[in-house]
Amino acid sequence: MSSHLNESREVNRAAIGRRQTMRLLVHLSMLRPFATVVKYYSATSQASDFENTYQLQEAYPYFLPIQTRWQDNDQYGHVNNIVYHGYFDTLINHYLIRYCGLNANRQTSSMVGFIVSCKCSFHAPMMFPQNPLAALGVERIGRSSVHYRVALFKPRPDRILLSLDYDLLSDGCYSGSPLLKGFETMACTTGRSIHVFVDAASEKPKELPKHFRMQLEKILLQPRAANLMF
Repeated sequence: MSSHLNESREVNRAAIGRRQTMRLLVHLSMLRPFATVVKYYSATSQASDFENTYQLQEAYPYFLPIQTRWQDNDQYGHVNNIVYHGYFDTLINHYLIRYCGLNANRQTSSMVGFIVSCKCSFHAPMMFPQNPLAALGVERIGRSSVHYRVALFKPRPDRILLSLDYDLLSDGCYSGSPLLKGFETMACTTGRSIHVFVDAASEKPKELPKHFRMQLEKILLQPRAANLMF
């Protein structure tokens, strides 16, 4: 009788031990997805903070005033979304032609640039006759590609008087210019764009010329944006 009782107790202990082990495994399996979720949201938050730095005027090295037009407004009374891509295309190509020496005539140029990706994020509406300040920075330079960050800053509502000459309209300006004081410090629109440069005849990727690359390096913004996070 005593031996049967001991055996029964041992069986019960073993069953309890198995149940406790199963509970522990279940808890551990629940903790793993939780840790994954925490890691995901932490990474997402960091990425969001990094993106937010590109709304700051001080993140950008180069600027160009943009003239809006009556036809840019849509029936809702603000600049239509598709028009922003035109502003950014103007900004990028202005810098490439003015400073990098890009020949925009495909009949005589040995290299042309194709936009392979572009994206806009809208933070606040803009409308004619507001004339924003466009901002440009280079995020990365590849062998034949260039990754840009772009933004638009609306004029300040208190309308600070600024001296504006033709040179500024044709050359743009860099960070530190007095012109920047007349515009809001947070962008109403931000964007990203990627150029791939190809041979004009074969349309195969072509390595960027040395002088072309040197001018793009002048407006690299990766270190600037990273510094603003701390």
